[in-house]
Amino acid sequence: MKKLKEWLSIQIVKNPGRIVLAVILLINVVFFLGASGLISLLSQNLSGNQGLDFISATYRTISMILDAGCIESVVGELGQGKVIIAVVCVIISVLGMILFTGAVIGYVTNYISSFIDNANAGKRRLNISNHFVILNWNNRASEIINDMLYCDEKQKVVVLVQDRKEEIKNEIEERITDTVMRENLAVAKSFSHLPFFRRLIALKKNRFVSNVTVIVREGDIFSTKQLADISLKKARSVIILSNDDTNSICRFGKKELLEENAKGNSQTIKTLMQVADIVSANDSFDNQRVIVEIDDKWTLALVDKIISAKQVKGKCNIIPLKINEILGQLFSQFCLMPELNDVYSELFSSRGVEFYSKKEEEKDETEFARKYFENHNHAIPITCMEIDGENYAFFVGENEKDVEKKSNIEKCDYTVKLVKDYWLEKRRIIILGHNSNSHSIMAGFESFSNEWKKGNDEIIEIVVVDDKQSLEKMNYYKDYSFVSKTVEADIFDRDIIYRAIIDFIGDGEKSTSILILSDDSVSNENLDAVALANLVYVQDIVNRKVKEEGFNSKMVDVIVEIIDPKHHDIVSGYSVNNVVISNRYISKMVSQISEVEAIFDLYNDILSYDEGNSEEYDSKEIYVKKVKRYFSEVPKKTTADKLLRGLFNATSNREDKENYNPTIMLGYVKANGEKILFGGDLSKIEVELTIDDKVILFAPH
Repeated sequence: MKKLKEWLSIQIVKNPGRIVLAVILLINVVFFLGASGLISLLSQNLSGNQGLDFISATYRTISMILDAGCIESVVGELGQGKVIIAVVCVIISVLGMILFTGAVIGYVTNYISSFIDNANAGKRRLNISNHFVILNWNNRASEIINDMLYCDEKQKVVVLVQDRKEEIKNEIEERITDTVMRENLAVAKSFSHLPFFRRLIALKKNRFVSNVTVIVREGDIFSTKQLADISLKKARSVIILSNDDTNSICRFGKKELLEENAKGNSQTIKTLMQVADIVSANDSFDNQRVIVEIDDKWTLALVDKIISAKQVKGKCNIIPLKINEILGQLFSQFCLMPELNDVYSELFSSRGVEFYSKKEEEKDETEFARKYFENHNHAIPITCMEIDGENYAFFVGENEKDVEKKSNIEKCDYTVKLVKDYWLEKRRIIILGHNSNSHSIMAGFESFSNEWKKGNDEIIEIVVVDDKQSLEKMNYYKDYSFVSKTVEADIFDRDIIYRAIIDFIGDGEKSTSILILSDDSVSNENLDAVALANLVYVQDIVNRKVKEEGFNSKMVDVIVEIIDPKHHDIVSGYSVNNVVISNRYISKMVSQISEVEAIFDLYNDILSYDEGNSEEYDSKEIYVKKVKRYFSEVPKKTTADKLLRGLFNATSNREDKENYNPTIMLGYVKANGEKILFGGDLSKIEVELTIDDKVILFAPH
């Protein structure tokens, strides 16, 4: 008896639902047996007939409980003693409905409610595979999901966060809905010239529909059980984001948190260790990618150690994504060649022309491109790279199928004439403000300067306008020889800022970039506020200078960093050449890398320049070069395939060692700023360059 009480006590604590169900069933069984025995006994004593046996009485009892209308037929069947039997039947029916129908319905209702609550709370295991898993949440996460809308296949995403589930679900829904509406408006506009009924058919056929299923679960990202519940072992890719803990923190608290995270992020390390243990197991899917965001050297060093200890080739592939370094490289390149913002926006996404890769036997990239051009005309070969002992070829095209599509190619006699000893012209840059990527931005400029400067002649000249505290933190940029001047001014020192900008842009005869940075250490409600104020200053100055005779506003490129995508529409109301939504670039890259791991190495190559004083240029970048400076003669009107073949032949002659610089043309930028990236059947794309156009090139230098 003691053991029974002990067992019962444990079960009540561990499984109260089962105990309640067992008690309900027991009471109902006892009641049915008792009621059936009573009906059988009464029918035999009060009826002149033989009466009902126990089994028949049980059937009548259940019928009366389930349907009270059966009482009349039971009483009529028994004959004599109708009053007593009628009273007993009514009592049995009422008690039966209370004990059976009411109790069971109550239990089932409670079970259904509990089932729904558990599902909403993310306590039930997901039977899912080949999906994406996002751990943690920040202001880049919704962009990652949004970019998946442009994938050809349907995508499944599971997000596991510690809190703010409903807020995050609303953010995702709002972002996806906005994109779908915008794309459908663009589709509707493209068919506006058609008759009404034909337009309806075209819109129905070409409408943009979301192909992403997103499940947001709230729980402990360090829980092995909860990671197993989202089928982590069967995921295609796992994306570990640096968690945004700044939503409820004041400005000064946010600064302290950012400074602390700049030293190292132990949460990221803890999450990666947990994930790496799971995905490196023998029963996990093959070729799983684990992409982890990194903002500091301490975290990177530990991630490298985890990679050496846990990474299993063909099983668990850990990819460290250095956020600050990437953003720094992007901003520096955009200042040097502002058109790259528009180019990268398409190439780094799943929309339009993008990068593709495949394994390739040919290791010499020049010979590979030459052979590929012999029978392919729908994709552009750009380079070959050895990654983890295997050789990969990379392409630019509209569709992955275009890479394999072959064509009958006629012999190309088209030629171009290039300027010998071509060199980029000097670029002048003024930076307004700061952010947590300032060091990385300057490192990007330094890398470019080391590759392109001649002797002591700097290829870039930079002036920085910022508040005193931020300038002191950067040691007034004394470590960078290309920074010619720093100006102390906060956002309220309008006259000082005006004078610094006016003095630098001068009469508009020299190419100048104005980079406006957004401080990411402020509270969320103040994000982009200072950047927008600086934009108003710059726009006012440019408008004033335009009124002056001889000022060429086309020589001034304004690059504005926006952290919150919602502010994009505000900036677009001004005549700004380039709006850089910094978080969106990282999201696009994460989205592509999670699909194709090899793209990560290509990005690293594109965003970094060669070391200074290199005799050979190994790293390859994307350049935007002026037609009038790059070509000695403007190329004749032709098709895209002939033009890029002509340029490749002119730059890939190994015998001409001085001019050997294999160059692939990806597209061009018209004088009015319109960008054209080559994709699809290249023989169908007509190209007529003018002296004021610019060409988009993939080249080592």
